Amino acid sequence: MFTGIVQAVGTVVDLVDLGSTRRFSVQVPEFVGQLSLGDSVSVDGACLTVAGLVDAGFFVDVIGPTLDRTLAGTYQEGSIVNLERALRMCDGISGHIVQGHVDTVGYLESSIKTGNSWILDFNIPSSVLSETINHGSIALNGVSLTVSELVDERGVRIGVIPHTYEHTNLGRLLPGDPVNVEGDLIGKYVSRIMARRGKPEPTSGL
Repeated sequence: MFTGIVQAVGTVVDLVDLGSTRRFSVQVPEFVGQLSLGDSVSVDGACLTVAGLVDAGFFVDVIGPTLDRTLAGTYQEGSIVNLERALRMCDGISGHIVQGHVDTVGYLESSIKTGNSWILDFNIPSSVLSETINHGSIALNGVSLTVSELVDERGVRIGVIPHTYEHTNLGRLLPGDPVNVEGDLIGKYVSRIMARRGKPEPTSGL
């Protein structure tokens, strides 16, 4: 589990396609000595397992479903990714609960600078948008963000402060670029409960 507070940005290197699996390394000097084999790490919001440690970073193996659902299948040498280590019991939650289970991919529609901050509009598939509310939470490329408003039932508008813009890969996005999207966990449960109202509970089959 994560909180959507990006701790570092890393650089993707040494991409190797191994049949249905893709292996790549992430260079992130800030994490040296802080990761162990088997640890979970959020890479652009996708929870991946540290398969090995390398100089100044780590490498991961990504399988078909994750490649299909996330940006992991699109990374190239030099891609910049947002990184967060898994939440520990002693850590505070500065953002919101982020599972690292990417729901879908969205796209940046526009980026407008206003004063010293930015207004970003994203097109988000209806499967996530239907569970999203004004001033609720959403994770984009693993960044915990507050929804400023829903935009014409097709996406969300996000206000981004200078620190977030400069210390994550959100500041590198151009219109049309894809982002990993994870909807708010609470919104998912509420949507599920409401959808099942009046329906019989499923049996275990035992």
